[in-house]
Amino acid sequence: MNSKLKVTIFLILSIISVLCFAVVASLLKGQSIAQFDSSVISSIQGMERPWLTSAMNAFTFIGSTPVVIVISIVCLFLFFKFLHHRQELVLFLILVAGTAILNLILKMIFQRERPSLHRLIQETGYSFPSGHSMEAFALYAALAFLLWRHVPTRRGRTIVILFSILMILMIGISRIYLGVHYPSDVVGAYFASGFWFTFSVWIFQWYMENRDKRVRASGR
Repeated sequence: MNSKLKVTIFLILSIISVLCFAVVASLLKGQSIAQFDSSVISSIQGMERPWLTSAMNAFTFIGSTPVVIVISIVCLFLFFKFLHHRQELVLFLILVAGTAILNLILKMIFQRERPSLHRLIQETGYSFPSGHSMEAFALYAALAFLLWRHVPTRRGRTIVILFSILMILMIGISRIYLGVHYPSDVVGAYFASGFWFTFSVWIFQWYMENRDKRVRASGR
């Protein structure tokens, strides 16, 4: 796949993501979203078991802000020490930190109250979009994108992608299971974070392509 096509694909995905988020946000007070939330919550919380509650608490802990910060610092150190790609470090910081800022802005805009029935843990703050879900998407999508470029085998790249998808989904599901988010909070979070991820990668790819062109031109 050539570089121009990659840039175009990420631009298209960013537009699709923001449009999908807008659709979810516009339906928040509608009956269709209420029915969707109720149905999904019943299905997920209907599986409640002591061992599953422990597992979901673990995923929520992994997706918490302090743990995301620690993981991000460790990843930044490893990327710098072993890969020496400073531009990728900047991209990683923009993806993770930018997502946190975007989440705060969106929560203040929508000010949706959290679910009040059958909470297994206590949380404060607004509900939409889910901060844990947005940060999980940003962190693990960023790791998958950056590691993909350096893992030499197809099997290794497949493992990276599957692990990232698993973590993103399980952290989002844990928030529904524990009763602190509506499913639409999680879906909206994925679209919001998906927009920021694809938009940031689009800028990154565009910058890298133009930088390479300038380098080639100066070498002539």
